[in-house]
Amino acid sequence: MTPTYTGRFAPSPTGPLHAGSLVAALASWLDARAHRGRWLLRIEDTDRLRCVAGADREIVRQLAALGLRPDAPPQWQSARGDAYAAALQRLVDAGHAYPCGCSRREIDDALAAAGRRPPRHGERVYPGTCRPERGGLRGRPPRAWRVRVGSDEAPVVIRWHDRRLGQQQQNVTAEVGDFVLRRADGPWAYQLAVVVDDAAQGVTDVVRGEDLADNTPRQIHLQRLLGLPTPRHLHTPLVRDARGEKLSKQTGAAPLDVAEALAALRAAGAVLGVEVDAASAGDWLARAVDAWAASWPLV
Repeated sequence: MTPTYTGRFAPSPTGPLHAGSLVAALASWLDARAHRGRWLLRIEDTDRLRCVAGADREIVRQLAALGLRPDAPPQWQSARGDAYAAALQRLVDAGHAYPCGCSRREIDDALAAAGRRPPRHGERVYPGTCRPERGGLRGRPPRAWRVRVGSDEAPVVIRWHDRRLGQQQQNVTAEVGDFVLRRADGPWAYQLAVVVDDAAQGVTDVVRGEDLADNTPRQIHLQRLLGLPTPRHLHTPLVRDARGEKLSKQTGAAPLDVAEALAALRAAGAVLGVEVDAASAGDWLARAVDAWAASWPLV
């Protein structure tokens, strides 16, 4: 066991916790406690238009009612703009990032002209239209800032290990392209903010839902460009609705009822393969920590 473990739970305050988000919160808490580490809470509220007033406070309340209390005061990303701006400037100064003036329609038209129409709901792979060596903005105002991700001749291929999913690999150049670091309307992109904050908080282990696994290669690319450490990763199973879709606020997930804390923890634990007997929420958490330590060693 390492004495320097630091984990975190980083919800977006677009509403209260639901059954799916509790699985991620519980897994990250159990992993930190099982490895005698610190557990932090970060409120990812950079996109203010999507945030719901008071949801951040409700999330903190729900976690506390379940016995999941962070080891330091929560951090709000909305107060971290200066740190993100400094990171972006470092990338620009090093030639790793550039302004982009393309609209979504223009990107789709460029992809279609190249015979690369993106699949419905699939990744829109940016074709590099505004790269400086291709003429840059050509007098247009910037709509976003993007990070370079290799080229067809020298692609960025990220290989990484997930403690649950095993060895992973992604050709970020071919599957993602130069991705956005800051949007035209101002919000910082998740990819940059999470990398900067994980490094600033000393996060050694990222435990989150498996729907975010395909973000990991992008974050590793940024970490390497910025000279930041890459944490270990463990991506957890998702809670799905009756149609097989990920349970989320967008699919109508009900707010988590924390009045029955033990029942909520048992349900989340069952998704994670942690099923222990206990008469109270506190006892359940203590036994679940032991069960988690036996199942998920650090590798």
